[in-house]
Amino acid sequence: MPLTSIRVLDLTRLLPGPYCSMLLADFGAEVIKVEDQDKGDYARNYYPLLDEDSAMFHALNRNKKSVCLNLKREADRTIFLHMVKDADVVLESFRPGVMKKLGVDYETLKTINPQIIYCSITGYGQTGPYASKAGHDLNYLSYAGLLYLIGEQNGKPIVPAAQIADIGGGAYPAALGIMLALWERQTSGEGQFIDISMMDGVLSWLQTSLPNYFATDELPERGKQPLSGALACYEVYETRDGRWLAVGALEPKFWQVFCDTIGKTELIAYQHAPLLEQHRVKYEIQSVIQQKSLNEWVQLFEGVEACISPVQNFSEVEKDAQVRARDMVVSISHPTVGEVKQIGIPIKLSKTPGSIRSLAPKHGEHREVLEPYIAHSSTTALQDET
Repeated sequence: MPLTSIRVLDLTRLLPGPYCSMLLADFGAEVIKVEDQDKGDYARNYYPLLDEDSAMFHALNRNKKSVCLNLKREADRTIFLHMVKDADVVLESFRPGVMKKLGVDYETLKTINPQIIYCSITGYGQTGPYASKAGHDLNYLSYAGLLYLIGEQNGKPIVPAAQIADIGGGAYPAALGIMLALWERQTSGEGQFIDISMMDGVLSWLQTSLPNYFATDELPERGKQPLSGALACYEVYETRDGRWLAVGALEPKFWQVFCDTIGKTELIAYQHAPLLEQHRVKYEIQSVIQQKSLNEWVQLFEGVEACISPVQNFSEVEKDAQVRARDMVVSISHPTVGEVKQIGIPIKLSKTPGSIRSLAPKHGEHREVLEPYIAHSSTTALQDET
């Protein structure tokens, strides 16, 4: 596998960091979760549980190992510093300054291992007036301006159902940053510090709206943007049975086919009409869509290229032919609970594909990983406690 020779020490918890290291572990990296000796990663305790750990924890921490260290104790910190000598990457998501207080910040670690790549995922980054602020996904979205644009015209901002900042603004940029640093290290022979801000990441997502504001100084309004509520050709409509049909007929050829199929050819000319006219067009389309069930519309548009799709629930997603064909829902055997379903690997490599080889480790399951480093330690305190 492409990352088989890479060892990652992962001190992160919950979602952004574990998702990042999951991507690396899926492609062969040896990811060692360094958890505290009390409860470990908080995500272990979420519900529902699968064999004492949460379903979410199993999904995010597959293919990993777990060891327990208390970095506030000198003996455990010494063991961790020995581990750094053999590691390629350290991943952490504490607020700025925490790792320095513990004596395991990048400046310290690079003196032990100049090749170490140190990635920090925080809400606002290591610099700036917000650096020490607490926050969650919703806060990063709101500061970046994305939350302001999510929702219907004249309505309140809508909380997204997926953690955009955590995964899109944090985990993926972190994984890419680590890969870039590993690539550069092949030339320089040295590691580097990677500063990932989830707020920065969200800002970088605003490619279809923020540049327009820069160019015009005109503030975009919620529900009035072409791809977020303004156009009748890019909208969601309710069907007779209370389900929803997604219409993404942006190109004129798709819009024409859509209007033809629903028997509203007179609307073709109004695809890019002014906003008030768009409301009328939406009303007319809704009047037609509500006359049939979702399944009837899906069958009617079968084989018709108009960018139409059903709004599916998770039960339907799991059974979806495309999802199955792409192996995006897979089953992993577990000795206690049997078959456990997992979200598949979204990055498809033709020669060296990723794989799900194991579910998440038990808290501190891989103590044998610590044994060589305990031997280097001048104290037996850790051994006495564990």
